[in-house]
Amino acid sequence: MTILEQVQEDVRTAMKSGERERAAALRLVVDALQQDAKLGKGDEVAVLQRERKKRLEAAEAFRGGGRAEQADVEQGEAELIEAYLPDQLSDEELGELVGAAIDETGASEPKQMGDVMSALMPKLAGRADGKRVSQMVRERLGT
Repeated sequence: MTILEQVQEDVRTAMKSGERERAAALRLVVDALQQDAKLGKGDEVAVLQRERKKRLEAAEAFRGGGRAEQADVEQGEAELIEAYLPDQLSDEELGELVGAAIDETGASEPKQMGDVMSALMPKLAGRADGKRVSQMVRERLGT
């Protein structure tokens, strides 16, 4: 079962149990996944990561603007989306992959960070946030 099919099933379940807010949030995810599929990209994990990131950024903006209730709604939607993402790598596991990518690329200085990231990100397959990855690469390369 694809992620899209799972989310669609969860929308039906939420509607049957009267969880309107959950169903509405899941419908937004379904729309994003369907739109991506129509464009032929078909990377469901990337869509979920992008949608999660949007919700987290919106929550932060709402909190900064003194709208805690709306921030909580956005945070809840981000957590809902997170449930469909692959399990995140531990710091130790990510560190091993970062070290391997640095060795693979022969990078030794900060200006080679792009090479390391290019080699590393496809191997992560949505199992680590890009900010977290870039921070660890930056630390290892000495920036």
